[in-house]
Amino acid sequence: MKIHFWGVRGSIPSPILSSQIQAKINAVVQRITPQDLESFDSRERFVANLPDWIYGTVGGNSPCIQLVTDEGKEIILDAGSGIRVMGKNSTIPEDNHYSFFFSHFHWDHICGLPFFDFAFNPNVKIDIYSPFEHARDFLAQQMPSVNLFPVLWENFSRNFEFHTMEPGVTYTIDGIQVTSCKVSHPGGSYSYSFVDGSKKFVYATDIELMDMGDCNEEHLEAVFRDADVVVLDSQYTLEEAQSKEKWGHSAFCYAIDFAVKMNIKNVYLYHHEPTYDDKKLNSILSAAKWYSAYISQNKVNVELAVEGADVEI
Repeated sequence: MKIHFWGVRGSIPSPILSSQIQAKINAVVQRITPQDLESFDSRERFVANLPDWIYGTVGGNSPCIQLVTDEGKEIILDAGSGIRVMGKNSTIPEDNHYSFFFSHFHWDHICGLPFFDFAFNPNVKIDIYSPFEHARDFLAQQMPSVNLFPVLWENFSRNFEFHTMEPGVTYTIDGIQVTSCKVSHPGGSYSYSFVDGSKKFVYATDIELMDMGDCNEEHLEAVFRDADVVVLDSQYTLEEAQSKEKWGHSAFCYAIDFAVKMNIKNVYLYHHEPTYDDKKLNSILSAAKWYSAYISQNKVNVELAVEGADVEI
């Protein structure tokens, strides 16, 4: 399986600001020495050794992940603003078919769908899966009239077919095994496991790990246990998570504790807080790696979900 991140921010898209770019430039200027400018090779070495938060960006689009199975089937996880970028920078699958899975239908996870170019192609078929019985109605509510969006839902969705999943039940979809479980989030949210042969990937955005008492433990085990890679909500620092109890998101330390409990090998911190800049997110990653080394003896590898990055399983 191959995973590509098209959108990794939570709550609302958050494009990089001019002030943040200026801060990066200032950080470069403060680091550079005359020796770094002596030759082409020295300049290249200098740039290559810059911290990730200076040289690149985590990205500002809201949640969207593309999963490609070993057989080449295309699966899309949520349709935040990142799906617009996907539609501009990828090609239609050979079979003209996508399978969409929605964690839930809060605005940041659906706002990009009306801008997904391939949905307007009459030859493209889109199957939409979720445990929400009224998924069609939820999506239609953002395109109810030309006063709110110039394309009406009934015209946009002609090639859509909706499927309601039962949590805890494993389905064979696009040749792989898919299981869902309900997690703690206002209005409800679902995590999904995707098993392709011996490989297991889990998508778990919008989950409040410190408030999971009402969740079905058997379903959680079926989805999370022994996963190779989990994309896991870790929007807050510990202090902020404690001050925003019941908001439906987690701190990175809770994500790592949960990974240890479920014997998860790799965690990608996801659904980044829109007010955190690249430097802040880099500091969170450093703290998360330190905490993982301490609590799991390096058994759990921790990375940041970064827009544009690929993960092979």
